[in-house]
Amino acid sequence: MTETSTTPPLPLREGEGGRGRPESSPEQQPHAPPPPSPRDLLRLLAWLSPAFPTGAFAYSHGLEWAVDSGDVTDGPSLQAWLHDVLAHGAGRTDTILLRHAHAAAHDPAALAHITELAIATAPSRERQSEALDQGRAFLLAAAPWRAPALPARTPYAVAVGALAGTHGIDVDDTASAYLQTFAANLISAAVRLVPLGQTTGLRVLAALEPEVLAIAAATRSATLDDLGGCAFRSDLAAMRHETQYTRLFRS
Repeated sequence: MTETSTTPPLPLREGEGGRGRPESSPEQQPHAPPPPSPRDLLRLLAWLSPAFPTGAFAYSHGLEWAVDSGDVTDGPSLQAWLHDVLAHGAGRTDTILLRHAHAAAHDPAALAHITELAIATAPSRERQSEALDQGRAFLLAAAPWRAPALPARTPYAVAVGALAGTHGIDVDDTASAYLQTFAANLISAAVRLVPLGQTTGLRVLAALEPEVLAIAAATRSATLDDLGGCAFRSDLAAMRHETQYTRLFRS
């Protein structure tokens, strides 16, 4: 009597007997987005570094008034304040503008429209100045990387998005890096204003990582009609900072 060979069973994902399921084939596995190229990563690190001369250290985005009024006094209150600014204020709005500027990087007419809309939606004089001054400084400093032709008055988020789009840098990576830089700049201001220790500031930055990634993801399908926010306390802080008696920051 001869023995007959049998085909070994497919590996089971879990369980035993017939209750498991075969492992998915490589074609069925979800594909992760490719990592940024080394050159793209270097450029994002350079453009969004604290050392890049945009003058960001001089702006508190209304945080100076929030500290003076007692809204921000420690790490937890700073984290709560920044969460609202990122999710419901300028963080979300800027990311939408950045994404559309990235998509329109080779369309001067569309970029001009996005720029005008970004200027018009600034909720206060200091917020508009903060965005325009940093945008102008960013484009001047980015000249070695062939910055695109943009209007003289271009907000910072639009300038970053357009430059990254010109160089074909992934828009999701750019959005996440921009939000991280935005949060880090405000934490740096708070470290000086409250004052807070550097360790506390870094704890807040680490705790905000899920928010940064969530906002970057949530704005992927946003249109320009989705611009707007509801971080009212932050907007009021920016307005009241204009007449604050003692000021270290320009916003």
